[in-house]
Amino acid sequence: MKTRHAQLTPYITRDGTEIREMMHPAVHGEFGARHQSLAEARLPAGARSLPHRHARSEEIYHITAGHGRMMLAGDWFDIAPGDTVVIPPGTEHGLDNTGDATLVVLCACSPPYHHDDTELL
Repeated sequence: MKTRHAQLTPYITRDGTEIREMMHPAVHGEFGARHQSLAEARLPAGARSLPHRHARSEEIYHITAGHGRMMLAGDWFDIAPGDTVVIPPGTEHGLDNTGDATLVVLCACSPPYHHDDTELL
């Protein structure tokens, strides 16, 4: 299954981040991945996502553009293109775009992302 970025419709997650599902079983059906999802998250300059956690999903964030800070389990650290962060299930996390351009993050989730698995903190 192949998707084209330009054809993906963005939506806003519970934490306030714009997401494009690049591959998700609920969107791409039997021809997509079954046990994971891959999305692109975009956070405008000066914006912050709400702190949250996922009870079931493990996430991997890979920063592709922009600069910011990430909170993981209460600790804040700088993030930049090329950085990759693992977020275990149940771990509080959030993003703060401290740069002057959009922060772009590839988000891999297993099991696949689901709104009901997002708890705002």
